[in-house]
Amino acid sequence: MKTPPKSTAGLDHAHVWHPFTQMRDWLRSRPVVLVSGSGATLTDESGRTYIDANSSIWTNLHGHRHPRLDAALRRQLGKVAHVSALGFANPPAARLAAALARASRLPKAFLSDDGSTAMETALKLAHEHGRRTHGDRVRGRFLSMQGAYHGDTVGAVSLGHVGLFHRPYRDLLFPADAVMSPYCYRCPFNRARPEPGDARAYRKCQWECVGKATRAIERSAAKGKPHVAFVYEPVVQGAAGMVMQPEGWLPRVAEAARAHGLLLVADEVMTGMGRTGGASLFAGHNQGVVPDLLALAKGLSGGYLPIAATMASQPIFDAFLGEYAEFKTFFHGHSYTGNPLGSAVALESMAILDTAASRRQRARLASWIARDLQGLWRHPMVGDVRVAGLVAAVEVVRHRTTREPFAPRERMGIRICEAMARRGVLTRPIGNVVVVMPPYCITKPQWGKLVQALDEAIEEVGRAHP
Repeated sequence: MKTPPKSTAGLDHAHVWHPFTQMRDWLRSRPVVLVSGSGATLTDESGRTYIDANSSIWTNLHGHRHPRLDAALRRQLGKVAHVSALGFANPPAARLAAALARASRLPKAFLSDDGSTAMETALKLAHEHGRRTHGDRVRGRFLSMQGAYHGDTVGAVSLGHVGLFHRPYRDLLFPADAVMSPYCYRCPFNRARPEPGDARAYRKCQWECVGKATRAIERSAAKGKPHVAFVYEPVVQGAAGMVMQPEGWLPRVAEAARAHGLLLVADEVMTGMGRTGGASLFAGHNQGVVPDLLALAKGLSGGYLPIAATMASQPIFDAFLGEYAEFKTFFHGHSYTGNPLGSAVALESMAILDTAASRRQRARLASWIARDLQGLWRHPMVGDVRVAGLVAAVEVVRHRTTREPFAPRERMGIRICEAMARRGVLTRPIGNVVVVMPPYCITKPQWGKLVQALDEAIEEVGRAHP
């Protein structure tokens, strides 16, 4: 589609290369140009308003233009926008690190700018800690999960096991072993069907996935080549298709990893900051597992600014202590480490999360998600409805009984999301999985509109594929 050359759409088509986007498809149509937002909504250049159903790619917690976050940003702008963390401290970064230490039960925070850099920091810390404490026998040996996605820097990609994303870069990567992901809906051992009205009704489970992970850990240890760390997304594997782990999986695998001396590296870039519900802000904590290293980003600043944190245990921090001439320093950093603007907004976002009003609203949203999406089972193409706190995923299939997926060329997830956009709701699929993750501030009428749009979109696309 032709776009005026000096319009935003025209400039975008002429010059912007979008992430995870087939640009030939992108250039065929006029993009939605978003110019403003308020609460759980976004507005395009023509004045049309949409519900932000995926929190602007899983980042926005409290809504757009939140008055407290706006005010925190303005206050800090009145002081200083950025100072170096190389040899200097600043108040917002120090206060944010302290708040994160209290919440995570991990005393040290290394601040960076996004999920990939948070994970890259964690990998380097785990690797060097392993080398210093166990020698070269654990060098570079990490264990992660099938379907893992931990970011796009080379180290983070090395831990990934999504062929579509990671195979092109295999010559750049270090090897990492994979354990079976507890993808209950597509488990090769447990063929029990999810039942309409109870999307988690998987019975006769013998925890084969736990057994496979445990044996992988034991085999490496027996060969004298133990892994340095087990890296995981707790409760929900996001880019894998919102794969939700059954209750009890994480504590079992974590226990096996600890028994053989592996560090636990939790990627809570998406699941952290209250997104999966529960008493703690962190998904793993709600499962009773406190890791050695914890990566945070996305919602850390409430969706305002790029900021990330890697939380570390005291023993890991201590492994890098020494005299200057010993060169035991952690030789790693970023120009915007500890950025005062991002730190100030993140600190205010954490304060909002700690209010009684925010906790009540999160509980209400979790109850709406658990209840209202069950009506989607009326559609024959809905194979699974997965919910974990404030995260929901609807997987569409060609045949519910066989769970046969649609082929990528059919673009079923994209077509459903396009139909939702025509109804004023924006989200983005992961293959055949439609993701629903609205800002916590979404109102009941807005939530009703979101559910109706999703229901009608599945109906519309389903009629074309009876």
